[in-house]
Amino acid sequence: MANRHLARSVVLQVLFERDAAEGKLTPEQALSRLADYGKEFGTRDSDMPFMKDLLQTAVAKQKEIDEVIVRAAPEWPIERISAIDRNILRLGLTELLFADRAQVPAKVAINEAIELAKSFGSTSSGRFVNGVLGAVYVELGEPGKNEGGARKQESGKPVKMPTEHLAGAVVYARSEGETYMAFVHDIFGHWTISKGKIEEGEDVKAGAVREIKEEMGLDIKIVQELGVNEYVANDSKIEGGKKRKRVSYFLAESPFTELRLGSSGGLDDAQWFPLSAVGDLNFYDDTLKIIVPAINALARGENK
Repeated sequence: MANRHLARSVVLQVLFERDAAEGKLTPEQALSRLADYGKEFGTRDSDMPFMKDLLQTAVAKQKEIDEVIVRAAPEWPIERISAIDRNILRLGLTELLFADRAQVPAKVAINEAIELAKSFGSTSSGRFVNGVLGAVYVELGEPGKNEGGARKQESGKPVKMPTEHLAGAVVYARSEGETYMAFVHDIFGHWTISKGKIEEGEDVKAGAVREIKEEMGLDIKIVQELGVNEYVANDSKIEGGKKRKRVSYFLAESPFTELRLGSSGGLDDAQWFPLSAVGDLNFYDDTLKIIVPAINALARGENK
């Protein structure tokens, strides 16, 4: 058994035991079990930091992870999911949502969880875990998917992937000498930038202003362009089943007023954060590529 796969198996054992104890296993006891099982099953000493981080993140983020499971498998109340499948999902989602993708690519997180399900679960566990994690993966925009340029039909002729244009903004406000930034929170446990689809014939800046108003209830003024993110998403309504999403982002100023979360699907919160606290938030990697330039612009005073 590969070393990292073995390490994940040991973490799964502790999560399963903690679940059976209904969370009464203390963090210290859980780490002690981890060390004992690691020695018993022959994991490498060099894998212990990986195992500790995986276990501690899974425990710390369990509430958010369980909410994701409920949304991704609504026909399966979490208490009805078998204990082993439930904890495999928790482990897999810990890596899919919170791991450094440079160290654990999304597909690796999913494949490792499926293999654990095949090894320790029932005959249907692998399909079940694959279905839940696959649904979350699609909602995340299929990170790490090899797009491979133009796609092909079965005839071998290239098919141009349709593009959907969206716009969003990193919104800031000033109050009593402090700078704040507004973000929305998605059901997968990440803070992210408010954005939405550009309507036909609509100017991209006007679309960003409208979307921020609809999603957070703010009246913004565009200050500057920050950049563009592109990713591929599934869409069963179009030929080929996939489309490219191109999101234009702006830095925008707003009055420091109460946020009112709109009815956009997939979001459950919106908050202001002081600039000093933004670095502690859980963001997607592609979102950070937009947020960091926004923070730098604010620090340099380019918005003044």
